[in-house]
Amino acid sequence: MPERLLPPFLQLCGMKKFVSVVVFFSWVLTACNTTNITEEPGLQAYFDSSQVQGSFAMFDNGQGQFTVYNLARYRDSAYTPASTFKIVNSLIGLASGRVFSDTVVLPWDGIVRRSPAGDTMHAWNKDMNMQEAFAVSNVGFYQELARRIGRDTMQKMLDSLAYGNKKIGARIDSFWLDNSLKITADEQLGLVKKLYFRQLPLQNREQEIVKELMVRERTDKYTLAYKTGWGRTEKGNQLGWVVGWIEENMHPYFFVLNVETPNADIDMVNVRMRILKGILNQYGFFKGLK
Repeated sequence: MPERLLPPFLQLCGMKKFVSVVVFFSWVLTACNTTNITEEPGLQAYFDSSQVQGSFAMFDNGQGQFTVYNLARYRDSAYTPASTFKIVNSLIGLASGRVFSDTVVLPWDGIVRRSPAGDTMHAWNKDMNMQEAFAVSNVGFYQELARRIGRDTMQKMLDSLAYGNKKIGARIDSFWLDNSLKITADEQLGLVKKLYFRQLPLQNREQEIVKELMVRERTDKYTLAYKTGWGRTEKGNQLGWVVGWIEENMHPYFFVLNVETPNADIDMVNVRMRILKGILNQYGFFKGLK
């Protein structure tokens, strides 16, 4: 299915005003055409029931329909990408030749790591390849990959991809975790849309490999692809991401979920997926009818 010539990021269209019904915009910029944009305040119930705040956006590529909850946060607020950066880290690792495929094994560095909640991440404590590391979101694997990529190459690629604020900070192996690198939900959505259509400034092979890594559920009715992220804001709040797409009948819908809470007892791993799947169910997904 060809990509509609519609930008997934609202900034590129210079949007200044927004209302809570479907609105039609016509832009003179080359990249922008008439876009149907709907704000959905009713989605707040999903966040309130989980005692978190955040934003959600979805772009229906086939119809050019854009749906968003909490526009200001989605468009204007930048956060650490946490483990969603593994999308880009994987792409750069492959493009730079530091790993030649997603089956190349990197040795475990022997460091026992913990999740933001303090739990020991036993699934990380072994040698593994990119397929395995991406699936379990292994921080150690991607820290080693970043060290192999190196600061100069990493910076060049972040600039080329125009990824977030493009800042590496003091440490090459933790800048996506320590709030040096920041990205908006708007930019996250744009990245995965370009990845899906192989429009990033990289070889098709690298984009296809990472695109396949993101597939988490594949049935005869739908394909759900995403990468999660879990970290801390500069204020110490828990931060959660889910970014990706759902495809039914060869029709992709791109989404990004961003959630935050000061409550350390909130189970962010389950909350972010519960909110995402609740919203997707509300919109009629998972039945093969879209």
